Amino acid sequence: MTSRHANLHIRQHDTRRVNRRNGVILALDVTDASRAASIAAATKDCIDAVKIGYPLVLAAGPEMITALSKTALIICDFKVADIPSTNELIVREAVRRGASAVIVHGLTGRDSVAACVNAAKPAEIFVVTEMSHPGAEEFMAANAERMARIAKELGAAGIVAPATRPERLRVLHDIVHPLQVLAPGVGAQGGDAAAATRAGADFVIVGRSIYEARDPAKAARRVATAVADALQR
Repeated sequence: MTSRHANLHIRQHDTRRVNRRNGVILALDVTDASRAASIAAATKDCIDAVKIGYPLVLAAGPEMITALSKTALIICDFKVADIPSTNELIVREAVRRGASAVIVHGLTGRDSVAACVNAAKPAEIFVVTEMSHPGAEEFMAANAERMARIAKELGAAGIVAPATRPERLRVLHDIVHPLQVLAPGVGAQGGDAAAATRAGADFVIVGRSIYEARDPAKAARRVATAVADALQR
């Protein structure tokens, strides 16, 4: 192990599972390290995990995974989509730095997804089946159910399905149950937290509506309340 690796002080058995308390995951798509840390700290009691992706990691460095993992569970939304050997390298690096889960694409096929699941252990893999933007209906929707079945067969922790289309979310949830369903698109994209929860989402993913709010913690609590109310009905 090189000194660069040793200085991270990350061991795979430190990884924690993503469990539902509030049913909310914060998509922290900011590019400033200080702002990211501040928002994560302010919202930590209202959310279950922080999802970070390329915007923050490219701007502030992969060290942000380790830094933020001291405040919250971190899901690396890298939407990994490469050949199996490359997927394995990406996932292992994310977990080594402190990620509790990594989001990967299912569109690259069974062998690529399997490489991710095996490389992540004991961290978790969530497989994208159908994304939340309109363009996902052009190509992904036709194969989303196949990708959901692959995720379940290979032992992924769950899938990503669109909060913006609750009817599709419900279909995908029924295929993978009891695996977890992460539902992006709540808030700025038009998805509704309560509707997504009723359709089977275990976690709704919210970004701009929380991190662009004057009071991010208050905004996160509002989403968590909507999720709780939906579960009681």
